[in-house]
Amino acid sequence: MITKRIIPCLDVRDGRVVKGKNFLGLNDVDSPIKLAAEYSACGADELVFYDITASFEQRKLFAEILRETASNVFIPLTVGGGINTIDDFARVLESGADKVSVNSGAIRNPSLIYEGAKKYGSQCVVLSADIKRVDGGFRVFAKGGREDTGIEALTWLKNGVESGAGELVVNSIDTDGVKKGFDIELLQMVCDVCKVPVIASGGAGSVQHFIDLFKQVPQIDAGLAASVFHFGEIKISDLKKELKENGINVRIGRNYD
Repeated sequence: MITKRIIPCLDVRDGRVVKGKNFLGLNDVDSPIKLAAEYSACGADELVFYDITASFEQRKLFAEILRETASNVFIPLTVGGGINTIDDFARVLESGADKVSVNSGAIRNPSLIYEGAKKYGSQCVVLSADIKRVDGGFRVFAKGGREDTGIEALTWLKNGVESGAGELVVNSIDTDGVKKGFDIELLQMVCDVCKVPVIASGGAGSVQHFIDLFKQVPQIDAGLAASVFHFGEIKISDLKKELKENGINVRIGRNYD
């Protein structure tokens, strides 16, 4: 049985972790370096680090903060934000990332997915998509959810996988920060058309939401969340115990049983 992963997400702006609602109203949370070390020690399976304003501000990701964050992490680290070229892949991998997440850069240049997979392997390329319901369909948004690209989301993700993306992060703007549960409808539709690992993002507010996610969309590989972990509303060790008790296979290490 495949082990389900629990992944905290660090949304970083100006060197600090922030969190908002529906991608708006961002508030300061803590230092990414401190949080990364805590999550690495407490049982998180992986960690995602997004420099959320790099693309919007048309700059490169803060490599210095990334290097210091990576030095405190002993679990796989996925990094995104301002990834526009193969040189950006090299820079973040050299700074300590294990996988590179592409989003707005791939929308501007879809061949970036293929180029990254060709050079570093599909297992290194994560296609992240910020998706919102528009006129009865699902659209891809760019620049941290600020810009409607007009691109149909399911087709975009399927094409991304065909180009070489080895993993998908599906960020539902509709459920982000609302804490009423993951976007089950969207996630099921993605899993039906894309046969690579899918990470669910947006909407976690309770342990039950993770249980519902893995039971209702059994193809999902991982649940990603931010504020419920950052503010101690859910402890990862407690979450994993509850998942285990509900018949969901998770990794529970001896240091946090």
